[in-house]
Parts: sequence; C-alpha cells; structure tokens
Amino acid sequence: MHVVIAGGHGKIGLRLAALLAGRGDTVLGLVRNPDHVADLETAGAAAAVCDLESARVDEVAGHLGGADAVVFAAGAGPGSGVARKDTVDRAAAVLLADAAHLAGVRRYLLVSSTGVDDPPAPGTDEVWAAYLRAKKAAEDALRATDLEWTILRPGRLTDDPGTGKVLLAPPPVERGDVTRDDTAAVLAALLETPTSAGLVLELRSGATDLFEAVKGLG
Repeated sequence: MHVVIAGGHGKIGLRLAALLAGRGDTVLGLVRNPDHVADLETAGAAAAVCDLESARVDEVAGHLGGADAVVFAAGAGPGSGVARKDTVDRAAAVLLADAAHLAGVRRYLLVSSTGVDDPPAPGTDEVWAAYLRAKKAAEDALRATDLEWTILRPGRLTDDPGTGKVLLAPPPVERGDVTRDDTAAVLAALLETPTSAGLVLELRSGATDLFEAVKGLG
C-alpha cells in the first residue's frame, strides 16, 4: 500500500509512518519544515516539503500520485492561536480532500478529536474552542465528499507506551485517554479495513485487542 501522511512529522504521523514502513508499505510524509525530512527517512518513509497553509491544491495533488490512501494527522500544535486552528485543522484537511479527489485517491483517514459534537461550553478557552470548531468543520466537509473516508476521534492523547488494547466505537463514548502509540496502530489497521469507510469512530484505551476492535467494524 502507498500512503501519504499529512503531518508526517507529528507525534502520531511519525509513529504511523514507522509502522507502515515496517510492514512494507510505501510511505510519504508531507512536512512543513525541511529539518524534519531526516526523521521521516530514519523511520523508513520518504518526505516532501509542502506547507499545507500556503500550497495550491494542484501542488498537493502532485504529491499524491500513485497513492492508495491519505491520512490527515496534521495540527497547528501547542502554542498556536485561533487563526492557525482554522488554517491547519480545518482548511488544510479540506485542501487534502480536494487534492485527493484531484489525484484520484479514494481513501482518506482524518484524525479528529473527541468532543467536537458538543458546542464549547461558556468560558471555554478560546483557542481550545477554536480547535474543536475547526475539527468539526473539517469532519463536516469530509463527510460531504464522495471519498471513502473514516474519521477517528481519539481521546486525550498521551505519550505512554501503547497497550494494544482499545475501545473503538461510534459516538457517543465517555471521555478518556488513549496513547499515541495505540492511535497510530489503529490508523494502520484501519487502512487495511475497507469496511471502516463511512464511519466516525471514538478511540480510547480499553480492554479489546486493537486488531480485533478494527476487524469487528462494519
């Protein structure tokens, strides 16, 4: 399988790249910073410098030639303000969908966030509220396409070692944590599970083997 990861140097994207390359897939990570190329190459993936906040749709599509699937794992990251939550977490996700359509890539996995179905409560930090609104808008835009999309909503992400045990189910699901290791592993499994197309899935740490959890979808 040939997979392109937007946000290839992110904490989930880099883990996913290593997993996919390790199982023999061809992986290309899109990165904004040229200094991040070497880390992807060390993980066994190729890298292309492409700033999704300024790139044209045809430029992004040019990186998707021959791909079987795309994964949007990019994010504005800690310290970014309200504006970049929109330009990255929403607009860049939509740009990748448009580029996938142009390049003829049907499969699209979006890393979203839990909590997006509920309007931010009064008093919510404005940046966090903007993040949730951006993720929800990206989901809505993707669901309006004819792509074979899957939306994954992890809980609060941690850097603890993965357990291989998860709770994976359609919303609503109670709030909880999940490791980045397990999130990347679920994404890798979803890429090999066509029956997950068209599903919105919440992900938490749990008691079910993650491969069995993915296998039971659809």
